[in-house]
Amino acid sequence: MVGQISGPRVTRYELQLAPGTKVSKVAALKDDLSYSLATTEIRILAPIPGKQAVGVELPNLQPNLVTLGDIYEDLPSTASPLAVWLGKDISGSAVWTDLARMPHLLIAGTTGSGKSGCINTLLTSILLRSTPDEVRMILIDPKRIELGFYESIPHLLTPVVSSPKQAAAALANVVTEMERRYEKLSIVRARNLAEANRSLRQRGEQALPYLLVVIDELADLMMISPQEVEDAIIRLAQKSRAVGIHLVLATQRPSVDVITGMIKANVPSRIAFAVSSQTDSRVILDASGAEALLGQGDMLFKPLGTSRLQRVQGAYVSEEEVALVVDQCRVQREQELDESLLELPEVFAEDVDDDDGEFDPDEDPLLEKAIEIVVQTQTASVSLLQRRLRVGYTRAGRLIDMLERRGIISGYEGSKPPSFASVLPRCWGGGGLASACPWATKPEEERA
Repeated sequence: MVGQISGPRVTRYELQLAPGTKVSKVAALKDDLSYSLATTEIRILAPIPGKQAVGVELPNLQPNLVTLGDIYEDLPSTASPLAVWLGKDISGSAVWTDLARMPHLLIAGTTGSGKSGCINTLLTSILLRSTPDEVRMILIDPKRIELGFYESIPHLLTPVVSSPKQAAAALANVVTEMERRYEKLSIVRARNLAEANRSLRQRGEQALPYLLVVIDELADLMMISPQEVEDAIIRLAQKSRAVGIHLVLATQRPSVDVITGMIKANVPSRIAFAVSSQTDSRVILDASGAEALLGQGDMLFKPLGTSRLQRVQGAYVSEEEVALVVDQCRVQREQELDESLLELPEVFAEDVDDDDGEFDPDEDPLLEKAIEIVVQTQTASVSLLQRRLRVGYTRAGRLIDMLERRGIISGYEGSKPPSFASVLPRCWGGGGLASACPWATKPEEERA
């Protein structure tokens, strides 16, 4: 043994292997070590990043509670209003991060692992440092119980959102706000929010605040409004960083139908709490390890730009402390809520209206492109639409179902792919399916 580091929750023993000993052999001894030491979850780092040693992390017999008051202190002057405290690392040092630089954060873990407590710590950290002029928030809580504490803070742009349909509308309005901010940045010739605000102040105009969107249970939204929610999240994750809009997405069901490939690709910073399997850990972190966490705030933090996982014991904030912070914020100024943000913007409302002006649940803005792709390629499959349209598996599957319901393609017959050759003459000829092929009326040269 060449070293020992004790933290609030676990102790790491650093071991140097004898020459010729393979690191993989040590990793395979996890169950044997757990049996010999008569302890619960053991985590083996083989090797420790940056060290010529193997780490064995064991839970402390008497863990120490970490509170936000234990770690809260002044942050560097370079920190944005979205800088937050997370907890203490394995050496007992305080850990903080800046949501403005992440630029978006994914939090996942099973029930009771500390996910909601982490969100409380993030929000409380921001409320203690930032005014409503610096940070505005949209809080989405389909479970209706986790974020209700914050319903009276002046930082809110809307009431705490609990309806999935209103949540989808709010996200669509945030996309509209993102585009509006980009137009403003273009006018003042700025590349980011800080530069834009300097120019706006010089012109005597009001500065733009950061906008933080927190979704406490993404799985509920993806179950009820998957298309609208996923599309809005992907657009925001891809473009909103420069204009000061940032996302915090949390879920207790880290499956691939909730955390889709497109969401993972555009939300690079991750926090994983205890999960039930190595598969769930890989969905969140692209690595194993979260299945060996202890729960109750024990987390693995993967910040932007690194594959190294940092083990942190999350800071705890009691309900009484949250209430005190909220009361203090409430006296700063009156709330300025805009409930129109819970209604679909006009451009989105037009997309979901059919010819009679009523909502058509079997409509998708990408349906026209999907029809064109299957006609041009003479192939109809979920994987094809995923690649060509850059959408997730669920949405591509719905598009295939829509094509089948409209008679554009036939259904699957065993392992045979759908057939649609008999439909093409009707589609191009403007027959009964012409309404399903909006481009069927194009001139011959455009079709070619």
